[in-house]
Amino acid sequence: MNWRVAIATSALLCIAAAEAEPPRYRSSAARRVVTERDWGPVLGPYRQRLVPSMMKDFGERYIYRAANAALPPPRSGERRVVFIGDSITDGWSLASSFPDQPYINRGIGGQVTAQMLVRFQQDVVAIHPSAVVILGGVNDVQGLLQEETPDGIVTNIEAMADIARAHGIAVVLASILPVNDYTPAARDVVRERQPATLAAINVRLRDLARRRGYGFADYAAVLRDARGLMDAAYTRDGIHPIAAGYARMAPVAAAAIMQALKDR
Repeated sequence: MNWRVAIATSALLCIAAAEAEPPRYRSSAARRVVTERDWGPVLGPYRQRLVPSMMKDFGERYIYRAANAALPPPRSGERRVVFIGDSITDGWSLASSFPDQPYINRGIGGQVTAQMLVRFQQDVVAIHPSAVVILGGVNDVQGLLQEETPDGIVTNIEAMADIARAHGIAVVLASILPVNDYTPAARDVVRERQPATLAAINVRLRDLARRRGYGFADYAAVLRDARGLMDAAYTRDGIHPIAAGYARMAPVAAAAIMQALKDR
């Protein structure tokens, strides 16, 4: 059985057992971190569970639909900022890092940049921010949902930035975070997400930001160690920052947002 047939078969089996609507998440932080150990020979249990939902809503727009509808319009003079991304964004307590700032978290664990692009209109444009911080790509490189090339990753991020700019929203592009394999929980991380590939994408994102006049949040520069991997002090699993990592990221984001908004 080839992989296309296996995918179609798994999809049909999952859809038959699925509820009429995809599961509702108050926050995607409830999802557990998924590693290569969870994957089966073709899709793996994680992706099999996602198939029914993906068939109905690839961008997972249902996750924040109600929260978006409940948001009031920005107040006069308010500089609302949306952070869109995957689990690295989803796990970031923006209220702790940016107290009293109207910053809104729209991260969804496990997402790839194609999904972020699909939901960008709903989860960013429609809630009328002054700026957006776009962070994604590490799951694309791993192939967690679908494997994407560096060209495809940069193109998806560029498309999100184009949509934002067309609606008068200032743009901050963020570098993909470095990874490491320093703990047993991270033993496959570097193999799955080659640091050279991540670094090459970051060079392209920095250049895109420079050419377009976007802000650039270089998280990688403040998280990596002498080997170019994520410093062990900032993560437990080699991918996701802990509080110390987010503390390093926060001033970088703040400076990039200020830069992006300076002419507004």
